Formats: sequence, structure tokens, C-alpha cells
Amino acid sequence: MNFTQYFLLTREREDRKDIKIEWIEFVFYHPIFEVLQSDGRIRRWAHIEEVDKYLRIIILEDSITIHNAFFDRNFKPNEL
Repeated sequence: MNFTQYFLLTREREDRKDIKIEWIEFVFYHPIFEVLQSDGRIRRWAHIEEVDKYLRIIILEDSITIHNAFFDRNFKPNEL
């Protein structure tokens, strides 16, 4: 996995600084849901047991570069 400058900068935000790289790797390799955006980027979600939240990551169209990661309060797996 690679990371964009945007990702590295936003990781410093108060609401994202506690997101562990291990969790991002988990979502990358074990998503429960995935959406391909019209711009070629990939959205993936997985449940992080440790915090009981769903983490969404955005991957660039190269399929290996993480552009964003955040806890998605609006994700509802029962509506998939």
C-alpha cells in the first residue's frame, strides 16, 4: 500500500489521528463491501471490532494507493 499526501495530511486531524494503520490494512484486504466510483477510485468498508465502528477507505484507481480513511457513521451493512 501507498499513501497520498492528502491522506498523510488528513491523518493529523483530531478525528482521524487514532485510526491505526493496521485497521486500514484490514479494510484494504478484508472489505465487507466495495464500490467502484465513476472516477475509478474504490471505496471499501469493514467493521473494526476494537472500536465497534465501520471504517471506510478510498483507494486510487491504481488499486494500491490509499487516499482517505475515516469512520463512516452513515454506513449501514444491513442495507446492502
